[in-house]
Amino acid sequence: MSTLRIVGTAVALYCSAHFPQIARAAEPEPVVTPLMLKDLPDQPGKEMLMISVVYPPGTVEHIHRHDAHAIVYVLEGSFIEGVRGGREVTLTPGQTFYEGPGDVHTVGRNASTTKPARFIVVLLKKKGVDAVLPAK
Repeated sequence: MSTLRIVGTAVALYCSAHFPQIARAAEPEPVVTPLMLKDLPDQPGKEMLMISVVYPPGTVEHIHRHDAHAIVYVLEGSFIEGVRGGREVTLTPGQTFYEGPGDVHTVGRNASTTKPARFIVVLLKKKGVDAVLPAK
């Protein structure tokens, strides 16, 4: 095999393995800021977590779940939300959305490619359990 062919094959394999990762790395990610974490003394083993979430323009969220009651309040912009078995909804400032402990969050994306979307989420969850859990 010629040196040129070996180099070409190596470049092709390298690119096919790494370009999808580069494309994913370039996609905007949600920016999550914890605002408050509070034990719930009348609910042993439970806590309340309040977070601020910003979807930069073009953000598409990965499928996940919360194993919590999640209450969303939209502050700015618009985004599309949905849970498995439910319908997609477009939320705008002042609107709310609810996800239950058994829901799988299958749709979460900024409706705009030019403006951010910003919202607050209050999670009533098991103490010490991560707020975002993987799901299929």
